[in-house]
Amino acid sequence: MSAEIDFYELLEVERTADDKTIKSSFRKLAMKYHPDKNPGCDESEAKFKQINEAYGCLSDPQKRAAYDRYGHAAFQQGGAGGQGGFGGGGSDFGDLGDIFETIFGGGFSGGRQQARRGADLRYDMEISLEDAYHGKQAEIAVEISQKCDPCEGSGAQPGTSARRCNLCGGHGKVRAQQGFFMVERPCPNCHGRGEVIEKPCKHCRGEGRVDAEQKLEVTIPPGVDNGTRIRLAGKGEAGPFGAPAGDLYIFLHIARHHVFERDGTTLLTRAPISITTAALGGSIEIPGLDGTRNEIEIPAGIQSGKQLRKRGAGMPVLQGRGSGDLVVEIQVETPTKLSARQKELLREFQASETGEECPQSKGFFERIKAAWSDLTE
Repeated sequence: MSAEIDFYELLEVERTADDKTIKSSFRKLAMKYHPDKNPGCDESEAKFKQINEAYGCLSDPQKRAAYDRYGHAAFQQGGAGGQGGFGGGGSDFGDLGDIFETIFGGGFSGGRQQARRGADLRYDMEISLEDAYHGKQAEIAVEISQKCDPCEGSGAQPGTSARRCNLCGGHGKVRAQQGFFMVERPCPNCHGRGEVIEKPCKHCRGEGRVDAEQKLEVTIPPGVDNGTRIRLAGKGEAGPFGAPAGDLYIFLHIARHHVFERDGTTLLTRAPISITTAALGGSIEIPGLDGTRNEIEIPAGIQSGKQLRKRGAGMPVLQGRGSGDLVVEIQVETPTKLSARQKELLREFQASETGEECPQSKGFFERIKAAWSDLTE
């Protein structure tokens, strides 16, 4: 190791440089001094090795912290700068681990692959529009990977424990020299855990988790809509070897309703009315999802497609105050079954029509008549 040359100077960066700046400078210098670009130049080859050595230290947060505190001495105690150091070709990290234990406490665990958190899971749940209006408490049963009780998630047979991996010394990674580069890989013996289970738990076969059905309570608040997501923290898949569990996400789907359609907090329904009610006016009742009766006043002369609004009779605002509106779209229905007397009355009405009763019809046919006259002239 070149103890006389400062790593920051070698990489031409300030001591306060961030990881991105250090990496960018390393790439530029490595390309400049690469032996393939400088064949036969011993000076370039030596510089290239020094640059790789410096980057190997400063690109690792713990190694960089040790270097900032102790300089090159951090890697020269107990021969750490030799076969087991950053520049050596072996994979013995024993002395280097002792140095980091002195600096940070608790041993050199920066290279160990931490047990990954369990996966997040999804559960699709269908509810009625009434449930979405009122909210509800629901119980669901989900097949989920859970922490193994006999071994308490460790994966080791009860009464035993995992031991430190001899191959990587508990770091979870091993290093090997390949040409001018130091390559770091997950330990093939412990698969990055840093520990080896000699006697796996028979119940979970050393995994630390088992599949089992779990019953969970879900609180559905009033006002939820299609696609509303409810998160149950820590109720997802258990992590391996005692790692934290993931989350369970409940995705809600609102079933089709026989009366209402929904648009956000607005409830929409279509109400057919007779031609007499449309002509003379009146009122109709629309039952609400809360059981109340909403009286809708029909103005005289209303046309099909006209929308009437009842304020505050729609869906409640999710996690808020107030409610949306109820919108009733009127559809004037033409009678299809008439008695002889009803037909007679309608003929009398027809005979008394002047055209002023239905101004839209009168205006339309006048325009048709005018257009026809233009065509025949």
